[in-house]
Parts: sequence; structure tokens; C-alpha cells
Amino acid sequence: MTEKKVFSVCGMCTARCPIMAEVENGEITFLQGNPHAAGIEGSICARGAAGTALINDRERPQYPMIRNGERGGGDWRKVSWDEALDYVADKLKEIFAEHGPRSLLLTDRGGPFRDFHRAFLRGVGTPNYCNHDGSCARNVQHAALSVFGFGRKGVVYDLKNAKHVVLQTRNLFEAINVREVNELTDAMEKGCKLTVIDIRSTVSAAKAHHFFQVRPGTDYAFNLAVINEIINSKLYDADYVRRHFKDFNELETFIKPYTPEWAEKETGIPADRLKSWVRELAKAKPAILWHPGWMNARYKDSFYMSRTIYIINALLGSVGAKGGLPLVNKPGDFDRKGLKKLMDLYEKPSEKRVDGAGWKYPHFESGPGMTHLAYKAIESEDPYPIKAYIAYRHDPLMGFPDPDHLKQIFDKLDLMVSITFSWSDTAWYSDVVLPMSPYLERQCVIATKNDLLPYHFIRRQVVEPRYDTKCDWEIFSALAKRMGLDKLVFETVEDLWNFQLEGTGVKIEDFDDTGLVLLGDEPKYRAVPELKFKTPSGKIEMINDTLESQGLSSLKPYESPVGPETGKFRLTFGRCGLHTQGHTVNNPMLFEQMPENVLWINDKEAKKLGVENNDLVDVSNNGYTEQIRAKVTDQIHPEAVFVVHGFGHQLPVESRAFGRGLADNKFMPGGCDIYDKAGGAVAFQEHFVSVKKAAGNV
Repeated sequence: MTEKKVFSVCGMCTARCPIMAEVENGEITFLQGNPHAAGIEGSICARGAAGTALINDRERPQYPMIRNGERGGGDWRKVSWDEALDYVADKLKEIFAEHGPRSLLLTDRGGPFRDFHRAFLRGVGTPNYCNHDGSCARNVQHAALSVFGFGRKGVVYDLKNAKHVVLQTRNLFEAINVREVNELTDAMEKGCKLTVIDIRSTVSAAKAHHFFQVRPGTDYAFNLAVINEIINSKLYDADYVRRHFKDFNELETFIKPYTPEWAEKETGIPADRLKSWVRELAKAKPAILWHPGWMNARYKDSFYMSRTIYIINALLGSVGAKGGLPLVNKPGDFDRKGLKKLMDLYEKPSEKRVDGAGWKYPHFESGPGMTHLAYKAIESEDPYPIKAYIAYRHDPLMGFPDPDHLKQIFDKLDLMVSITFSWSDTAWYSDVVLPMSPYLERQCVIATKNDLLPYHFIRRQVVEPRYDTKCDWEIFSALAKRMGLDKLVFETVEDLWNFQLEGTGVKIEDFDDTGLVLLGDEPKYRAVPELKFKTPSGKIEMINDTLESQGLSSLKPYESPVGPETGKFRLTFGRCGLHTQGHTVNNPMLFEQMPENVLWINDKEAKKLGVENNDLVDVSNNGYTEQIRAKVTDQIHPEAVFVVHGFGHQLPVESRAFGRGLADNKFMPGGCDIYDKAGGAVAFQEHFVSVKKAAGNV
């Protein structure tokens, strides 16, 4: 009997927590969080614990496939890896010969393991890389850039040292990052207060000291009133504002009309309650952490909601402070050299991005771009045609609105490839499926976590692949060889890792004992008085010149949201602790715990409709209807209904998930055209549905 412990990185959601697996005779016997990783200490969430169910599941792509017949028809031809890769490379060469390399688009779900496939894109000569963030945190990223000059990952969430944490569009105890959950729990045990602002009572809200159930679409109004109260009552950190703010007078003038009394009419939150809470919040400064949001692709003003969160943090002196949002450290801050980048092997393409990010829309960051705007460009062929598309570990037909329209757009492509470890609507609609090994069966490039104490980390292969699948780096290395990109051809993962580690002073074996290589002895906090920001002024800017040049207000006057018509509800969705969007609903272990989603509906509104708990109801919009069970509760705002996202699968290869629950994105006609013009992200929760009791309830 052979026993070993393998350090790796979870892949069941985008948090990518460090893990440790125990293996006997080639089989995993136990999974847990990496006990050597700060904040993890052996913990693992329900999704992470279901990793073994993923690799044991026979209902996942097991070998390369090329489509026969119509897209989405499910007629697949099993092929060898050589045939599949040759097919993709030959089609790319053919498309490039006619339309140029810029005609290739690749999208992914972001994360730390992107260097190889982004280098591949540079090598072939396309600027068109996008990630899923236009459907998630792009508003947050652009909000941070607009005030600090650096993005949302330029600060750390110092939860373990916080004295008051505010969660707004961040359901931390259900959309789980294990370290964040552990650190907030520890802080609360030491007296940290928790406030949650949401339209429904989440698990996070149930644990909170204060819960504000705001009217849907009025988060920005709530935040404006908070700023008003902070400034008018002089609760801000005057020395911090003097040192680090630019245009404070403009903010002071702008905020005058937005009193707590005004906000009460918009949000439904009593003015006296808001005022009292703001005073309590201010007492904790600067150890305040108002989270700027995670999935903040919600309303047409969600960018401004995140921007005001950053401004509130700064007013209370928490940006840069211990227990607040201290600035992140990189290897160079500890006199260490970062990993050698594969992307640096090739020049950045000079072509303009097809989505307009960085040139047509200079206020949108060009790096990951805007996926939904890239799709619009496929449809219009403006500014040029996109004819080849690689969806890498990404399912836009589940993750973006109006999938039927997206399919019509994808029909304009000459080649559509899905690189995936699980079936998805997008893979099913592709021309070629290249099956990637699930995370427990693959290695990835070494990555760096920038933090108060940064570190390098490694995803090692825990067990051998059960089926004819490959690691992501193997797939792109093989494609690179066929495309003449010799610099990206690696025979072994050790060759790849040694390339990355060159000059860092770190060796592969340094990861053996813990899976991590710390780049310093202890966390480092910057001296708050000496903070410098990456804005033109070097300060926190209330007025952003780039926004203003595009006719967009830095301090936007509030517009009251449109409410639902009689008999309709704003459709909202979110996460739970058991599933990660669509890719886990067919997981045998997680399906058993939660086989379908239900429709949260306010009890008073349900009574008007004659709907009782667990009744089957018809949900409709724009002539489209699906059925779902109702969860009748007083814990959701009367104007909204809510579902957990990712259900409603209709693929015959997913026997467990097939036909279970409701797919929220199918109720969003034209949804990719409804987005936050300042922040760029899709406004998912600007759609309304009708609900009625279904016929034949038993």
C-alpha cells in the first residue's frame, strides 16, 4: 500500500482555495483545506468536498469530440487528440488566412492560471482575450480604478483584524471563499460587528448584527445617504481626507440633497435607523471593511454603488489601514522576483480590441475586456469580423442573458471550441470539445497570490486522469506547436515550472512540504500617511477625468429605479453554499443535497396570487414560461423574486440535472444590451417576470 499527501488547489469555484489530498493506491481517500495556508487551516467547503464526485462522474466529457450535423444537435464523433488538435489548428490557419489573427476570441473565467493561454493568444497575434467579469465584478474593478488608479485586487480584505464589516452584494457565507469565512468568523468572535445590505435574508444576513432589507435597485441611494450623514455629521477622518482626497469639496456639494430622510423614501430604511447605524460604523474607524461587492453585475447604476463604497471606506480612513482595505503587496515589495511570464515571450498585439475596451471605451480596462460587447461585435462584424471562438472553462450560454440570441450570434462563427472538464450548454453548442482534466487530475502553471504576505503556489496533479483528458497547459502547448509557436512548446510540466521559476531563487521542490512558498516572514502594512495612489494626482479622486471625457458623471445624480408593474416582480438570482453556478448541478454528491432551485417569493404577495409554499408556479416573461416550486417567505422584499443561479439544464448527457429547476437567464430578452455604461457590466437584475399558480398542483 502506498500512501501520500498531495498539495494542490481546489477548482470547484473561482475562490481556488489551497487544498491537501490524501491518496492511497492511486485513489483519493480524504480531501481537506491546506493546513499550512493562512486562514484555511484544514477547512474545506461543501463544494470542495465534492471534488472526488466530479472526477468519478461518468457524465463528463471523456475524450475529444468533433461535431456532426447541426450545432447543438448532440451528434458527436469521438476522435483522437491528434485529430482534434489538427482540426482546430487547421481551421484557425484557414480563418487567419482570410480574416487575420485578430478574428480569434477566447473567453475564460479569469483566475490565477491564465498565463499560458494568454501567451498563446499573443503568439498568434490576437488582442481578443476576455473573461467572464462583465457578468460579475467588472463594475467593482472599474470603480476601484476610477478612485484609486488601481483595480479591486490592489487592496486586501483584512477581515481578521476588522472591527466592523459591511456586506453589500457580497454573500460571504454562501458564495464561499474559505479563508474569508474563517477570518470573518474569527473576527466576529472577537467582537467585530457585521452588517448586511440585501433585498433578502441570506445566510450572511442571518449572522449579521444589522440587516438592511433595501428596496431592489436602491443600493446607490442607501450609500449616498451614508456619505451625506458621514460628511454632515463630520464623522469622517479629517486628517486622512486632507492628506489623500482630491475634489473633496465637489463631493461635499454633490451629496447635500441625499439625506437619510430622502433615502428613506427610496430604500424603505428609516432615516433614524440609518443615522444611528452610521454613527456606530464610524466608531470602528479605521478598522472598517465595507466590501465593494463580488457579483455586482446587477443594476444600471451598480458601478456607482461600488464607487461609493470605496469612497465611504476612504472617508473613514480604512483604505490602507489594518482591519480595513490595506494595500496589497507583490513579490517586489519583499525584494523578491516574480515568476517569469509566458506572456512576455511575445509582443502585445497592436490591433484594437474588438469589444472597444481601452479605445472606443477608454474607461473600460483593456486587459480582460467586455465579453458581452465582444459578442455584439461578432454579430455586427464591427469593427471587424470574429470568426473563431475558444470558450476555455467558460459557459456563456448559462452565464449571460438571452442564450437563444447568443446562439444566433455564435452561428456566425466558422469555428467554436470548448475546453472544459464538464458538460455545459456552450460545450454542447460547439464544433469541437477538448476535454480538460478536472483539477484533481491536472497540473497548472505556478501562480502568485499577491497579499499582505505574498506567496507562490502550485496546483499538483493528485491522481491520474480516468479518461482521455489533458491538462490545460498540455492542450495549449500542443496547439502552439501546430501554430508554429515553438516558445510555448513544453514536453513536461517540470520544464514549464522551471521556466517560470527562473531567476526567482525558488525551486520546484520548495513546494513539496506545504504547496506554498512564502515570499517574506510576516505581513506588511504600508504607513497610512505615506500612501500614494496611481491616479494622475496621486490621491483618491472624486472626479475621474476619463469618465468625464466620455460624458459620464463621476458623481452621478441618483435616478429612482423603475418598479415592477402590477402582478410582476424583479427577477433576482444569486449563490448558495452547495453549488457554483451551472457547473456543479450535475455533480452526484451536490445534486443529492440540492437537486433543483426554488422561487423565493414574499408571503404577502404569494397570498394575493393564491400561492402556498411548495406550490408549482408558472414564471413568465416576453412569452416564455417555465415552472418551479415556490418558497413562500417573509424574508424577501415584496418587489422581487429570487432563484439560485445555474439550474434548468436541458442536456441529455446530464441525467441528474436534466429538467430540474429554472434557468434565470432565459427570462432576460436583449439582456446583453442592458448594461452599466460607466462600469461596463451586464445589468442582470433589470428584468421583470410574472408569477402565477400552475395548473395541476397536487
